[in-house]
Amino acid sequence: MKKVIFGILVLIGTLSMISACKGKASELEREPLKYKILEKWDLPEALNEVSGIAWIGEDRIACVQDEDGIIFIYNLKNSRVEKEIKFGSGGDYEGIAIVGKDAYVLRSDGIIIVISGFMKEDPQVQKHVTNLNRLPGINIEGICADPANNRLLLAVKDRKGSSQQKEIYAIDIIQKASASGPLFTVNFSDPIFQKVKEKEKFSPGEINIHPERGEYYILDGTRPKILITEQDGTPKELFILTPEEFGNPEGLTFNPEGDLYISNEAENAPANILKVVLNRK
Repeated sequence: MKKVIFGILVLIGTLSMISACKGKASELEREPLKYKILEKWDLPEALNEVSGIAWIGEDRIACVQDEDGIIFIYNLKNSRVEKEIKFGSGGDYEGIAIVGKDAYVLRSDGIIIVISGFMKEDPQVQKHVTNLNRLPGINIEGICADPANNRLLLAVKDRKGSSQQKEIYAIDIIQKASASGPLFTVNFSDPIFQKVKEKEKFSPGEINIHPERGEYYILDGTRPKILITEQDGTPKELFILTPEEFGNPEGLTFNPEGDLYISNEAENAPANILKVVLNRK
């Protein structure tokens, strides 16, 4: 009889735990999403290694990929690459920025390729070795245009001695050189990173400026997330992205209305561009 009573008590306890878990799961399901994917474009095989994107107008996005010195003009309306612009041989190309009629393509070693009149039949190509190229163990993957200040912004993914912080540098568009120090530094000691595991802190792979708010959006593609900061670098919000939807995000851009687009390299599915809306506070 005691065994029967004990069994009944265990069963009641188990059912109570299941009920409690279901309640918690329901609460989680009711939590608002931090982001929503509005549209998706699968990219052709030539862009499997898409590493940077930049809005150029009329529903077109300029794309570069890691290995080939080519700018691909992708049309969102008809989901096609409508033009290819060759600017160089193979190299570790990590990002692209557009200023007027010129394109700036970033190499991971801090070298910037300037393609003047990139949409013309015979664009002019120049290579500029920035002073960031001299930083030890440098690996830069993020670049964007900041035309209001006549500069480019570069986000350092890795460099020797920067395990607890990441730097954002400003490059003068005319001189193709930065100041002696960074524009600002993202420090992992900031409270915004408290819930992020130590080994998953932050590795910037892209940066861009919201056209209306002026905030900086910094993308981590290694462990997918987006950090939004003020113009002085003060962190405002951190969004964790799911690897299932963001397999390897390396490109981020905005259209003039502030719509956000993120590109993903091919993983277990084709490379893509996603139109994303964030659930801001």
